[in-house]
Amino acid sequence: MKKGLVIVESPTKVRTLKRYLGKDFDIKASVGHVKDLPKKRLGVNVEDNFKPEYEIIRGKSKIIKELKSAASKVDNIYLAPDPDREGEAIAWHIAEELQAKRGKARQFHRVMFHELTEQAIKKAIKSPGKLDRNKYESQQARRILDRLVGYKISPLLWSKVKRGLSAGRVQSVAVRIICDREREIQAFVAEEYWTVTAQLEGPNPPPFLAKVIALKGKKLSIPDGEKAQEVVRDLKPADFRVKKVETKERKKYPSPPFITSTMQQEAARKHRFSAKKTMMLAQRLYEGVDLGDEGPVGLITYMRTDSTRVAKEAVKEARTLINGRFGKDFVPQRAPVYKRGKMAQDAHEAIRPTSVVRTPEDVAPYLDKAALALYNLIWKRFIASQMSPAILDQTRVDIEAGLYLLRVVGTVVRFPGFTILYSETKDESQEKGRNSSDKDKTDLPALAKDDPLKLLGIEPKQHFTQPPPRYSEASLIKTLEEKGIGRPSTYANILSTIQGKEYVRLEKRYFCPSALGFVVTDLLVAHFPEILDLKFTAAMEKNLDGVEDGSNSWIKVLEKFYGPFSKSLNLAQEEMKSIKIKGVSTDIKCDKCGAPMVIKYGRSGEFLACSGYPECKNTKDFKRDEKGQIQIQDREIRTEKICDRCGRPMVIKKGRFGEFLACSGYPECRNTKSISTGIHCPEPSCDGELVQRRSRSGKTFYGCSRYPKCKYATWDRPVAKECPLCGSPILMERITQSDGRTLKCPVKGCKYKIDQEGD
Repeated sequence: MKKGLVIVESPTKVRTLKRYLGKDFDIKASVGHVKDLPKKRLGVNVEDNFKPEYEIIRGKSKIIKELKSAASKVDNIYLAPDPDREGEAIAWHIAEELQAKRGKARQFHRVMFHELTEQAIKKAIKSPGKLDRNKYESQQARRILDRLVGYKISPLLWSKVKRGLSAGRVQSVAVRIICDREREIQAFVAEEYWTVTAQLEGPNPPPFLAKVIALKGKKLSIPDGEKAQEVVRDLKPADFRVKKVETKERKKYPSPPFITSTMQQEAARKHRFSAKKTMMLAQRLYEGVDLGDEGPVGLITYMRTDSTRVAKEAVKEARTLINGRFGKDFVPQRAPVYKRGKMAQDAHEAIRPTSVVRTPEDVAPYLDKAALALYNLIWKRFIASQMSPAILDQTRVDIEAGLYLLRVVGTVVRFPGFTILYSETKDESQEKGRNSSDKDKTDLPALAKDDPLKLLGIEPKQHFTQPPPRYSEASLIKTLEEKGIGRPSTYANILSTIQGKEYVRLEKRYFCPSALGFVVTDLLVAHFPEILDLKFTAAMEKNLDGVEDGSNSWIKVLEKFYGPFSKSLNLAQEEMKSIKIKGVSTDIKCDKCGAPMVIKYGRSGEFLACSGYPECKNTKDFKRDEKGQIQIQDREIRTEKICDRCGRPMVIKKGRFGEFLACSGYPECRNTKSISTGIHCPEPSCDGELVQRRSRSGKTFYGCSRYPKCKYATWDRPVAKECPLCGSPILMERITQSDGRTLKCPVKGCKYKIDQEGD
């Protein structure tokens, strides 16, 4: 008889565990959750202490039957879903289903696999724990909170704005943060300012640049070109002399090893991975990768964590590697200890390699490009976090020129320390607006006090103050984390949801709110100010943490929330403005009847409609400028194409499924065509072109213009680029949230495929 049954979430883990536990244990996978609240109704009895009504998830009955069959053959059941609140809920629900209704009660053990290595797995099985009711109830409270908000507010939005919308306790706050930033940008008024920079040469080469910073001992502001030219005129005849040289030693310390949020941020900055893709890759690295003769091995520790804590054994292993690879100077006398964040639960270690001996070079043959890039990032970040700081000599030189003071700052790396291996990347939004004084990497010659300097040139330069930057995935995750909104495990899902509901969109890797995002946010802020309040959302996360540590009751948390929420909900049902009926007011007048135009939302998005409907049925398409102002667009764009039925010009129109070509003679001629991409069909012996079309479900695809004679069709967008392997004149582009952007060749047998995320 086997020693026990081990149940994990993922089938991938089964392979890894079988290798280490052998035939003594039966190992099964639940494939995620087995029970959840019902999809088509609330499933929470608010009158009976918020009692949840769980039901078996559709398609999981077969899995539960298999688990029950396996459980009937053993005395001990080891529940090993992921070591977090979500995993605890899965373990709890499995135990409920497997508990014997008659006969001997089964023994359930909770097993935590923080890393999938032989030593960690055997240690966890040897000393299992018990199911944690507090952690389960914390997750249950979160699930019920999200269900109450989503299932109570979403139908309200359907009736007042548009079908298919949703609201969420955390997602709606994330959208508000993006909308608030966009309004800051729209309200921003750029201010002009100038800088004056002198190119100087001292007794020794090379020449260098110094910036004017003060006049008569006071900070100098140069508001316009006239003032800048005045400074230039004053400086040209002046004598330049070194007033002061100050050199300081500065230490630059490494960043801590990754936690979930910092891993998502750095992967976005360095590799442009979405948070969703990063977590998918990390899950794969954690669950186990087949390393040839070594078999399946978990390469990293658990990837959902908010702790920078590291096991002593891992620190020792890292220090040994650093000493062997870089030398003893790169090993600090004492291993660094990183402070935990204020909101950190500290339940798991930081994200690190399970063994630093498995270098990125060693595992490269077994990983695809994206997985290797993430492992390389995790490996280097962890090793660097255990290395000595970099030592920099920072030199600041003040220069006198008449009544003016100029300054130049230079930095020389005396000892590279951890930077020899890894340096953290700044988000592009952090780089915007930095002035030259921030970029202190100027190469300076040897200079001493009273050295005379020769003026080689002088340049006045115009600048404008910049608006606050939009949020990237990295900076939004950082903001959510700093404000205590959500938890590491939720960020990827939040970012996917707000894009999927079309409240925001990514433009050049920065979030822009849609008009729908603005409207929904404004309605929710007006009628549910508490839920949309950032401090309230952060406080709720603390309450849930209190449930987990046993200092708070999950029922009391829900009671305190639901009382005010139900009152707000009742008021909103009566008082919330119906955008679906009345629309959003504008200052634009109808060109047919003079009544005000309003913004409404249809299947194709937002449009202008006359408020005098149904007497006046005038509608207009429009777009918004950078300041959010409405600009009316012509619905028909004339083209040079001729209708093949009546000979009149074709025009581009916008319909339910996007843009299309239509005859300008409508309604007499109703001829329409899809818009061609201008790219030939890749099918041999076909002279058609690929045109953009929509499926019945509204999804865009590309098909041959000669359909039904040629039935070639693809979901991928054709790109006029030549394949470097086979010479095909086109490539196909696929964009997904999980895989990013890839180009591949459409020719059968050609294996050309390239990841375009780094472009």
